[in-house]
Amino acid sequence: MASLDVTAFLRRLGLGAAEPPGVVALTRLHQAFVERVPYETVEIQLGRVTSLDPLDSAARVLAGRGGYCFQLNGAFAELLRALGYHVTRHPGGVQMTADAEPVISRSHLALTVHDLPDSDDAWLVDAGLGDGLHSPLPLRAGVHRQGPFTFELGPSTAAAGAWRLGHDARGSFHAMHFAPGDVGLDHFADRHVELSTSPESGFVRTFGVLRADGRGWDVLRALTLSRVEGTTTKTLLDDRADWFTALADVYGLVLAEEDREPLWRKAVSQHEAHLAATAQPVTGTRPDRP
Repeated sequence: MASLDVTAFLRRLGLGAAEPPGVVALTRLHQAFVERVPYETVEIQLGRVTSLDPLDSAARVLAGRGGYCFQLNGAFAELLRALGYHVTRHPGGVQMTADAEPVISRSHLALTVHDLPDSDDAWLVDAGLGDGLHSPLPLRAGVHRQGPFTFELGPSTAAAGAWRLGHDARGSFHAMHFAPGDVGLDHFADRHVELSTSPESGFVRTFGVLRADGRGWDVLRALTLSRVEGTTTKTLLDDRADWFTALADVYGLVLAEEDREPLWRKAVSQHEAHLAATAQPVTGTRPDRP
């Protein structure tokens, strides 16, 4: 991909013609992206290290795929810049639990948008958190409500001038911290390889696909599909056809035939390992789709 095809990208997001930069247009872009472009670890599960070049990531999105934070926010930043937004890429880190130390580990790429013509605020824009923001947030300390979820923005102790996004208690992590300053994608290259290949990486250990919409999150871990709203409904997808149907229907992921069997075997193995560790089988009914 020599340059970004903005028209094709907007069409992939279900949007029409490009709009001038502004809060409403930015919100519309963010919501469409997180609803239609899945946070997914298919390539990592198949042992393939993907490119961090933002144009390569954009090409993946146009081909109907997603990725994780480096690729999702990398592609989204490329689109926003092509549309005239002023975007800063920040090194970040995810704090998994409340008792973990807040650090800028470079395990996350965060984005802010500034100099909007109709806002004096900078805006936190993050399409790479999976079960995270549905809409951008004004970069002001305080509590923010989105659908059934609550997020909190404030100063972080992880670095001078850093910010902290506190996640809803139902989320998959406790908080995300990001430092000031602008970095390129090469800043994350070594961490990308580590997160994609290390046996200690959660992305390697467990297959995951996530998406957000205005009412909740869809979270698939191995064979368990959760719909998180005011309550959480879990469905065990232990039938191969049902599992791939959910990937297509819930996340828009239609995978190459040669990738299906190795991916399915991985998910089954991970589910069995989880059952052996917990001795608590997952049951449930298929939740209604949004």
